[in-house]
Amino acid sequence: MRGLRSLPVLVSAVALAIPLVPLATPSPVLARSAAQALIAPRSFVAEAVQRSGPAVVTLETQRTVQTGGGIPGLPQGLMMDPFFRRFFGLQGSAAPRSRVERGQGSGVIFDASGLVLTNAHVVENTDQVMVGLPDGRRVSGQVLGQDSLTDLAVVRLDQEGPWPTAPLGDSDQLLVGDWAIAVGNPFGLENTVTLGIISNLNRNVSQLGISGKRLDLIQTDAAINPGNSGGPLLNAAGEVVGINTLVRSGPGAGLGFAIPINRARTIAGQLVSTGRASHPMVGIGLSSVPSPQPGAPAPLGAVVRSLVPAGPAAQAGLQLGDVIVSIGGSRVTGPADVVTAVDRHGVDRPLNLVIDRDGQPLQVTMTPVEMSGLQP
Repeated sequence: MRGLRSLPVLVSAVALAIPLVPLATPSPVLARSAAQALIAPRSFVAEAVQRSGPAVVTLETQRTVQTGGGIPGLPQGLMMDPFFRRFFGLQGSAAPRSRVERGQGSGVIFDASGLVLTNAHVVENTDQVMVGLPDGRRVSGQVLGQDSLTDLAVVRLDQEGPWPTAPLGDSDQLLVGDWAIAVGNPFGLENTVTLGIISNLNRNVSQLGISGKRLDLIQTDAAINPGNSGGPLLNAAGEVVGINTLVRSGPGAGLGFAIPINRARTIAGQLVSTGRASHPMVGIGLSSVPSPQPGAPAPLGAVVRSLVPAGPAAQAGLQLGDVIVSIGGSRVTGPADVVTAVDRHGVDRPLNLVIDRDGQPLQVTMTPVEMSGLQP
């Protein structure tokens, strides 16, 4: 009986001993270190900007504008006639006056010899261009060439390099949803960086109500503000995939657009070598293929809606209502594909098309010509 009574005492002693074993609890310092290890010390944005940021420059422009000195529509000689001026009560000098306008934009150095890519509207009609680098240097520049149709221009720095350059990427590899980093100098605030995504590709400027341009643009929600024009749009690797050109204000504000770098690279090469850009044309107006019935998906292809008389397309035998289904061996999904194919093909070289005419496939060959030689 004495041995049996001692058993609960032993069990209780063991049970009481269990809580006395100290439990291992993580140190607050170790827990904080583990959490910090999960957070990268530097974002990919910082690394991307570090790669291309030194080549992003500010362009300060100066142009002389003539003002006053006459009434629109009247000859200047008549304005100089004292009797005429007294009769109409015109006071002061009739001589035109000049004033200096100053502007600012962004650009990116893409060649170590000192070639800067920017927008044509940034340097249009300028008398003087000063280029400011992020390291504080200021260098004068000369406009080698500009192309208003694509809104691109190249400026050469007057001093010898080597200069920091930004690597150029491949805009054809972009996908909707890719990271987009806009770098520029909005409102004179140097090297401002904004982050967004590629919202869409191949946006035609006609969709934005802009005429007189020939552009298919990258759309992004990365903030592009006044002064960002001409600055680079970077991918996650810090490569230039576009040249920022405009932002939509008012309704739909927050939509930014950039010129694809593959197009900009081609135009820049032409501006450097010849001072002008080549724009192949075939003399047709296109539209998308209409849906066969409401709600149904639109078929692929591009419908010929207009023809320039005696233009390359008309001479090749294209007719109104023809549907272009293939060009240069590539399938046509819409009018933009035809424009892009003609641009990349160049002038004075035969270009093969497959068209659908009343349900019958036909092969057509036409030769694009320079736009300046195509009279509507």
